[in-house]
Amino acid sequence: MGKLTINFTATIDRPIGTVHHGTTYPINYGYIPDIIAGDGEEQDVYILSNLPENQVPLSKFTGKLIAIIRRKDDNEDKWVLTTADENFTKEEIIRQTHFMEQYFDSKVELFDEK
Repeated sequence: MGKLTINFTATIDRPIGTVHHGTTYPINYGYIPDIIAGDGEEQDVYILSNLPENQVPLSKFTGKLIAIIRRKDDNEDKWVLTTADENFTKEEIIRQTHFMEQYFDSKVELFDEK
């Protein structure tokens, strides 16, 4: 039996290069419409991809859920999406989301972990 893959379409509201509260976003960041997170807002997502077509500011992205970043000192988790053909290790996810997660006590859980 193969791995379970769950795809979501994210609306990108902080594309690569966006400066938000003094932080420049090096990756696309957005939310999943109609899924409500712990903060009462739509579920936030980091978009990770090494493909050139995803290394530019995007407005939408459809991809698979590969990880959940659990924040121990915040009331919401962050999801991590990537393309169907890409995968990232915990270390790669930590490195690419460090620009924001450095301010939180967070832990990366790969989606397919038991």
